[in-house]
Amino acid sequence: MLGILKGLSYLPLPVLYGIGDLVFVLTFYLVRWRRKLAAANLAKSFPEKSERERQQILRRHYRNLGRVLAEALWGLRADAEELRARAVLENPEVVKPYADRGQSVMLMAAHFCNWEWMILSAGLYLPIPTAAVYKAQRNEGADRFLRNARTRFGGTMIPHKIFTREVIKRRNEINAYALVADQTPLRDANKHWAHFLNQDTAFFVGTDKLAKILEAPVFFVVMRRVRRGYYTIRFELIADPPYERDGETEIIDRYAQTLEREIRASPEDWLWIHNKWKYAKPADE
Repeated sequence: MLGILKGLSYLPLPVLYGIGDLVFVLTFYLVRWRRKLAAANLAKSFPEKSERERQQILRRHYRNLGRVLAEALWGLRADAEELRARAVLENPEVVKPYADRGQSVMLMAAHFCNWEWMILSAGLYLPIPTAAVYKAQRNEGADRFLRNARTRFGGTMIPHKIFTREVIKRRNEINAYALVADQTPLRDANKHWAHFLNQDTAFFVGTDKLAKILEAPVFFVVMRRVRRGYYTIRFELIADPPYERDGETEIIDRYAQTLEREIRASPEDWLWIHNKWKYAKPADE
């Protein structure tokens, strides 16, 4: 598997796009991989849209997934200038005033557009080191290869199981902590329920507490597709210290609201094949 991954990363982007289009045809038309789940997610999230509109979104979503796969493979070896040309961070300067005051920042992203390039390009633009949370691969060789590829422009990767502990340990350093925050907590894990896309939705907790411990501002990472292979990225401030002691979940609520706004603007760019609503909110919560 590692050899295939390395081999594919050497291919030119146009060739990888051809492979991505083949993946689209296979997963959408032939295998129909997770189509039932994705269609159900769309129906619950957009009851006001017609079945035809939702089917159009679904098809565009699977095509985008094939292209994002191609871009992620290409990004494993892309040089800095190539990546800068394709993923443009419009306002990196918003981080500098906080860094000058000795403050870290938190960047809350989502599985939206090309989240691999989003994290990778942060090291190219920001004046402070980046530290991104990630889920370690079971294969040690693949994990090492991916970790090295994702940090070659600076920064570090922190396994999600130790993220909170590691951030607290580094609280005297100045970093940009990046996390893709729209994943679903396990049923028995601590969580916060937000009204998101017409339904009660579980989100991980902890970002609020870490922001308050670090006295760090929180930015939502807005990523938008300009055309195939080209994106803009913008940091949008959703919370700024000093913080109150109470109201421990307001940052998560603001994150959910901002993410929903972006999804409604371009629904095909979110990860609908993810089982975000794998369990319902219990009556006692």
